[in-house]
Amino acid sequence: MSPSMLTVGLDPALVDDAPSSRAAFPEIDAEVVRAGVAAERARLKELGFTVDACLLDHGGTAEAVYRAALSRKVYDIAMIGAGVRLDPALTHLFEVLVDTTRELAPGAKLCFNVSPSTTAEAVQRWWPERKPLA
Repeated sequence: MSPSMLTVGLDPALVDDAPSSRAAFPEIDAEVVRAGVAAERARLKELGFTVDACLLDHGGTAEAVYRAALSRKVYDIAMIGAGVRLDPALTHLFEVLVDTTRELAPGAKLCFNVSPSTTAEAVQRWWPERKPLA
């Protein structure tokens, strides 16, 4: 059975509109995020993971959306993206996501990327047997 993974992060459409996101990640825009997420999702599928995505706003409905996503199925991994984690304005949202994961998916490994293009690398720290076939 394939390990299941839920990636959670800001909706890329919001990256360009949020002053705190622009300040935290000046070199990243919505298109960079979309491209990185798509590439890493394809790579994770090649490695044998099933991947679902949960896109959030800056906090208004984020907790409810994340709770609904975690309630749909059991996940082996929850990946909280750098856009939430590394933006100081979103520290409270990051804390809510960690606590919600502990509550609703206590068996899931938490992992963290540093950019959209490092998601597979972060997951492989917890699932090292999922290396690319040579």
